[in-house]
Amino acid sequence: MARLTRVQQQARTRASVLAAAREEFVEHGYAPAKVDRIAERAELTRGAVYSNFPSKRALYLAVLVDTVESADPVAPAQPPASPADALGAFARAWLERLPLIDDPAAGGRLRLRSLVGVVDDEQGRVVLAQLARLEALLLGLALESCEPDDAAPRRVRLAELVLTLLNGSGLLAELAPGFGDPFDRTRACQYLAGLDLADTWAPPYLPYVAPAERCQERWAPPTGSRDQITGRPVDLGADGLVVALGARRLSAAEEAVRSARPGDLVTVVVVTGDPAETGSLVRLRVSDLTRCLRGVFPPGTWQRVRLVVDGAPAAAAMGLTGDDETEAAVRVRDGVIIARSRGRGAAYAAATAGAADRSRTREAGA
Repeated sequence: MARLTRVQQQARTRASVLAAAREEFVEHGYAPAKVDRIAERAELTRGAVYSNFPSKRALYLAVLVDTVESADPVAPAQPPASPADALGAFARAWLERLPLIDDPAAGGRLRLRSLVGVVDDEQGRVVLAQLARLEALLLGLALESCEPDDAAPRRVRLAELVLTLLNGSGLLAELAPGFGDPFDRTRACQYLAGLDLADTWAPPYLPYVAPAERCQERWAPPTGSRDQITGRPVDLGADGLVVALGARRLSAAEEAVRSARPGDLVTVVVVTGDPAETGSLVRLRVSDLTRCLRGVFPPGTWQRVRLVVDGAPAAAAMGLTGDDETEAAVRVRDGVIIARSRGRGAAYAAATAGAADRSRTREAGA
């Protein structure tokens, strides 16, 4: 039999470690789990485990990512008839993770994608807060697509409420198994669709954002990127806005979406300085949410927004090294970067680049 290549051997070792780690976490939970026992289960050395995963937390997050991404594909959904119908279907999809009353505690936490005791540092808490904002944006945009016309109200605050209720249900299921009725929670989510939250988007800093730098630079984006929302390949060479956001700046994704011109494609690429831990945390939460979304909303729901989680190659094409504090944007037209901006408000600056020039031109011709 032909000898395995180095890449094949690395993939086999990684798979063995993941399988052993899953058994360890299901049996013992995160905190009591031991890397030495994981190595024994995989019939590997402790060093071999750490050569693939730099920490127990990175290994735990990798197991959760693999759990979510290896699940059976979700069938494309028919468009929901209303936001209430959409929220009911979304809540049912999300609540499927709740463990049964007789499930072992450790295994139930894994099923819940529990991060209790896992993300317990300042960096992790900040990133989770930013992820929550991104999750609310994606669900909010989907709910807005259920409205009958283009003047749909903003639904991001509604999405925040729903995700708060569902995440609270998950935490309660971990701390007090069997408490509450998932059907009641589903109906509660449907009822929330009727609330008038007077939701608006008007950040006070926008008037103070510095204009984007106008330029004429060839745009040579990487190939092979995939949209995390729909699972489809992404053409980063298309005209529109490309925004690179670090894991601590993900809330700026809404700025990119709301600032974009009608018809613009908005591509958000996520970068991080720590792919093994922070990167895996981002991938886990985004993959988990978008899997639920794909079970409720058809792919055409996000025609103007794409999300690339492994965004380092795209960020490099923008001239960025990329870290958790990154916030930068470029505007692309006909294969050329015509505007670029960095820092707070970068997406707004790049999206609106040239708008003032066109306004003055129209006024002069009037």
